[in-house]
Amino acid sequence: MNQAPDQRALAASTLALVVSLCCIAMFLPPLVTHTVASPLRTVAVGLLLAAALLLHWVFLALGARRLARSVPGWVSLSVLLFPVGSAMALILLSWLADESREPSPQHG
Repeated sequence: MNQAPDQRALAASTLALVVSLCCIAMFLPPLVTHTVASPLRTVAVGLLLAAALLLHWVFLALGARRLARSVPGWVSLSVLLFPVGSAMALILLSWLADESREPSPQHG
């Protein structure tokens, strides 16, 4: 399976977003008591969350740059409206990538 570089960057950004959302879920009510029971676990989940968020934004920026889109605009959307803006940015960039690969119909 040979993916385009922009699709690989967006797939990596999606994976990093899923990891960061799982880390955030660890601090929500059903799991928070288990997460904060150990200081080591709390620090580990916090560091994983920070790394996953940073990777998500870096890969999102790479995908936007490879699609020749505004990197600051897409990353700002993702940061300011996290997590909904992140998902929306990934969906829109993936859609734009698919649109750019489809041959446009020529009018005769």
